[in-house]
Amino acid sequence: MTANVSDMEAAALAAVDEAAIGRTLLDLLAVPSVTGTPAESDLQHVLARQLTAMDLDVDLWSMDLTELRADPHFPGSEAPRTEGWGLVGSTRAGGDGPTLVLQGHVDVVPPGDRAQWTDDPFRPRTDGDTVHARGACDMKAGVVAILAAMAAIRGSGARLRGQVSAHFVVSEEDGGLGAFGTLRRGHTGDACIITEPTSGALMTANAGALTFRLEVPGQATHGSTRYAGVSAIDAYLPIHRALGLLEARRNVDVDPLMTGYPVPYPLSVGTVHAGDWASSVPDLLVAEGRLGVRLDEDPAQARDELEACVARACADDPWLRSHPVKVTWPGGQFASGRLPAGHPLATLVGDAHADVTGGPRPLERGAPYGSDLRLYAAAGVPTLQYGPGDVRLAHGPREQVRVSDVVTVARALVLATLRTVGTR
Repeated sequence: MTANVSDMEAAALAAVDEAAIGRTLLDLLAVPSVTGTPAESDLQHVLARQLTAMDLDVDLWSMDLTELRADPHFPGSEAPRTEGWGLVGSTRAGGDGPTLVLQGHVDVVPPGDRAQWTDDPFRPRTDGDTVHARGACDMKAGVVAILAAMAAIRGSGARLRGQVSAHFVVSEEDGGLGAFGTLRRGHTGDACIITEPTSGALMTANAGALTFRLEVPGQATHGSTRYAGVSAIDAYLPIHRALGLLEARRNVDVDPLMTGYPVPYPLSVGTVHAGDWASSVPDLLVAEGRLGVRLDEDPAQARDELEACVARACADDPWLRSHPVKVTWPGGQFASGRLPAGHPLATLVGDAHADVTGGPRPLERGAPYGSDLRLYAAAGVPTLQYGPGDVRLAHGPREQVRVSDVVTVARALVLATLRTVGTR
């Protein structure tokens, strides 16, 4: 810790309960809050009780899914769901200071092939300072850092001039319904820190991501006379090659914030399904994938580029020329977003990190994935991401986070919060 920390800030930092951070992380990881499942709602109620115990003003509500889905700006979703709970816990306004939002999502992706996990993905395992479990870095560690920072500020007795609000949201992994509904309810702020895993960097911009679906027609026949039909699998191959070339073209000139990635704006096909009988030539292939959206790019332009690419590939193929591929856009539709250039939030959070660690200010980077950042930015709330964990371990069987990193982020959030909202 550096000499830049005031006595009041030092008292708040001393109130960060490191043991409680470890316990709370294990507790939250044991809740299998996969997007769209009842456990996602269960976790929101668990967190509501914790926020209430801090004597915060708590708003826990059941979202009107029908109304949100009908909104022309609805960000899309992929997981089936029958409910979604919003949760905001706020300090009481102390004066004329600004409002800082600390935001984290409670949902996690499914664990995938459990045989690839060392242990049950929802039974957290500790190895020294490291905790392994689904959701460890993406992003229950970030949620715990928020809880710890708010508890420390409350426990220190600091009198805030402004207000700090915790936004805990559902459905981030499949589109951002939770953040969208929270903003639509009127919960907003003057700045926002999202504690996604950033490996200690400041993510001041996010690329976007659009889910696409391709339906490639074939002509069925018996497998023994395959020459009398057209395999949808074979018909798909020139489309796949064309998508690879499109990805290359879209990554020629990139924003400086994205130059550290081998492929800043990936285009990937995630699922391919074809045929319904081994001895039949498949008459339909359905492929779904993800199209990266460049920083500041209109998502409509990205969609147009992919559709034009597929149309050209169909025009060059004798079969697809008269049986074109159908392109649709289901699921999550993540636009890009960024913190306005020169906004003081980046310097403020960077200085808080440096003051806590005694090291340099973290680098500013862009993130190659979509997140809730773009929803807050679109609502006029300057937003960046800063949180514990390495995103490269997210969504995989080696997902993990170091408790010491959670502590560091919690302490940096304490300083960033006090310096943003001000004290009396």
